Amino acid sequence: MIQEHQYRSLGVSGIMVSPLGVGTNQWEQGKNDEAVFQLVQSSLDAGVNFFDSAEVYRGGNSERLLGACIERNRRPVVIASKIAPSPTRLSPRWSRHHFIDALDASLSRLNVQTIDLYYIHWPFIFLSIETLMDLMAQAVEAGKVRAVGVSNFNADQMRRAAARLARYNIPLAANEVHYSLLHRQPEVNGVLDACRELDVALVAYRPLAGGQLQSNHRTLSRSSTSKRGELKQHEVLQETLYAIAHKRGKSVSQVALNWLLRRDKHVIPIPGATSVHHALEIVDTPTWDLDDEEFAAIDHASSLKQH
Repeated sequence: MIQEHQYRSLGVSGIMVSPLGVGTNQWEQGKNDEAVFQLVQSSLDAGVNFFDSAEVYRGGNSERLLGACIERNRRPVVIASKIAPSPTRLSPRWSRHHFIDALDASLSRLNVQTIDLYYIHWPFIFLSIETLMDLMAQAVEAGKVRAVGVSNFNADQMRRAAARLARYNIPLAANEVHYSLLHRQPEVNGVLDACRELDVALVAYRPLAGGQLQSNHRTLSRSSTSKRGELKQHEVLQETLYAIAHKRGKSVSQVALNWLLRRDKHVIPIPGATSVHHALEIVDTPTWDLDDEEFAAIDHASSLKQH
């Protein structure tokens, strides 16, 4: 079980979350409700308190199902969701009106009065970062949002967002980006460094590379990659993960997630989960640690793919 002393901070927002959260992009109300309810209940029982959704996930049905599950469980949780900028919604003339409508719709689907962490889902070329952060600050001041996040922002965009929010004495809490052993770009494009510099959480989506790091077989199938060189690099990493998982009595996905947790204290992975089995795997991950040799072996095998 995850203990509260293991929780990680969403920047300096004052919000503490379990070291791993649950991604809900595969949840859809009306299709897998009872399985997801059992997943949420098991996650909460085991100390997970962080659930990530977005208005675009399943046309809003992910938010609806998450809201229904939280209502049934009636236990404290930290909910994250996102607004998706679009030309029709966030035109300069109508930006505030459409922003508020989108936020209110998410609040209604989630059945809450405040969203704990609200993200701009991706940068928007037709509306400045400063304008977007002004809108976020207004939402915080209205009590509809507790903490502000961005998603898929590069390092410079993060700094601009943080600087604008600072005018309102609001910290930037998180940047949600793609990060896994097969996608380590945040380490080289400046995003991880910016998270350290600004004290911002790096919430890692696709931490298992879309399922490629979940196999408990020794090697990935050839369909996982189209290039022979990449196949060999995948095989080296998979062999390394498998060997450590076998020795530790863990799954490959647990080893891969454990590596991310140890990589930096700012990293909070949010693997997707659709069953109690998935939830229990997530929960068990922070209860043990890779040793230095294991961490270095995975780092080296993964670096072969990146460089």
